[in-house]
Parts: sequence; C-alpha cells; structure tokens
Amino acid sequence: MLKSIPVLIISLIFYGTLHAQQPDSTLKKSTVKSLTDKQYNALLKGEDLYGMPLVAELNHFPMPDKVIKYKKELDLSPVQITKISVIATELHRKRVEMGGFIITNEETLDKLFRKQSLNNGDVIFYANRSGLYYGELRNAILQACLSTGDLLAPQQIKKLETLQNRN
Repeated sequence: MLKSIPVLIISLIFYGTLHAQQPDSTLKKSTVKSLTDKQYNALLKGEDLYGMPLVAELNHFPMPDKVIKYKKELDLSPVQITKISVIATELHRKRVEMGGFIITNEETLDKLFRKQSLNNGDVIFYANRSGLYYGELRNAILQACLSTGDLLAPQQIKKLETLQNRN
C-alpha cells in the first residue's frame, strides 16, 4: 500500500501538468510561421504584447482604456469620458488595422523565403515595411497616451496610478 502512494502522487502531478498545458481553444492558429499563436491573436485583436505604451505610462501618460476602467473612481466628467472613449475606440481600431498589416507583411516574407524567390531588395523592402508598421502602431499608442494625459488633472493621474498599483 505504501509503495503505491508515490506512484499515485507522481501520476497526479503528471496529469495536472498535462491538463494545465492544454491550449486555449479560443485562440486561432497562426497562419504565419514567424508569429506564435499568441502573437498572431494579439495582433488580430489589437492587444499589446510588446509593452509599447510603457515609456508614456512610466511618465504619467496613461492608456485611455485603463482610464475608462476607473472612470468612477477618478470622478471623470462626462466630457472627459466622451473624449477618452473616442481616443480608446480609435486606438483599438488602429491597433487592429496595423495588426492586420503586420500579419500580411509576415505572410509575404514567409512566402518569398519559402519559394526562394527573393533578392536583397525584397528583404530590405519588407523588413523596412515591418519596421514602419510597428512604428506606426507605437506612434498611435503613444499619441493616445499623450492625448489622454492631457485630458486628466494631475490628481486624477496620481489616483489612477495608486489604483493600478493596488491591483
């Protein structure tokens, strides 16, 4: 009886590990070799995996969606809510748009390399285009942070940062 207990424990640990590693069924499978499923889905949904707003947030210019999340606690005025909601909506639209462009560009690079039908000029063009897309995405995020920060009073920003640090 005592000899079977370690086997049972090991079996439970192994089963728990297998169960915890099952993929999220809501994720779409990446169609691009160079993008993981997580990256692919984040780009499709307009989510940030790259910490693009960090420089703004560290310097007290928050993301609009984070401000909207705490609108009651921050005592935002109706005008602030409307303006920041517009910024958040446009930013999400831009993130999804740029995500699509990034995915298409990666698919093109993959296709050209797979078919071995490219030259130095192609690599330069698509690599630079990739940089432009990521740059445009980061610009949109930072511009949204700047605009959002400009709509808030210093005490609202300070309160937001306190609320975020608690969560």
